[in-house]
Amino acid sequence: MSQVFAADGTLVPITIVQATPCVVTHIKKKPQENTTALQVGFEEGKAKHIAKPQLGHLKNLPTMRMLREIPLDEKELEGIERGDMITVETFTVGDVVEVTGTSKGRGFQGVVKRHHFRGGPASHGHKDNLRMPGSIGAGGVQRVFKGMRMGGHMGDEQVTIKNLSIIGVDLEKNLLHVKGAIPGGRNGQVLIKGSGELKVTKVKSATPDAPIAEESVVVLPVEAINKEA
Repeated sequence: MSQVFAADGTLVPITIVQATPCVVTHIKKKPQENTTALQVGFEEGKAKHIAKPQLGHLKNLPTMRMLREIPLDEKELEGIERGDMITVETFTVGDVVEVTGTSKGRGFQGVVKRHHFRGGPASHGHKDNLRMPGSIGAGGVQRVFKGMRMGGHMGDEQVTIKNLSIIGVDLEKNLLHVKGAIPGGRNGQVLIKGSGELKVTKVKSATPDAPIAEESVVVLPVEAINKEA
């Protein structure tokens, strides 16, 4: 994380997210597909590190390592073509977004750290049950009920934080300044979802050899950015 100072001198904690351009790699429509969705690729990599079937799928497009599918309606897919790009221009300062990512893995943890149990007494004859869970059920039922809070693997799960504000957009470096903390560690992948309009940049050429030339910007209303992929 980092921090910036507001105009009134208030210290604001921020997380800087590198939001590289996402390329539209595939458009799913019925009846050819079982669903209607928009597939985007991000994080460009070397061709030798990408599987051959995926290279064929990305023919005449930048070699994107990661692919993500976003459900959309047929009406929302109008005007979007393969090779179009989604950049940080779709966000503006003041937007309220929600960020979904994978939390940091903590390994196997006990009930005190995992479920915030207070633990047992630390004195008066208690020597080895300070961080014990205590009773896990009655003896008559002869089993432990499902959902019982016990020790186990902690972290490394999908987490969504809502009502985060965008306080800065760097168009040159493709950076988003998000107020507060977001799930995961450094170099993690997150999905930033907002409401309103999605700006799709139309391109003339999206091949690795030819430079990308911007032609126009189409503003499309999409609510699917709020849906889970």
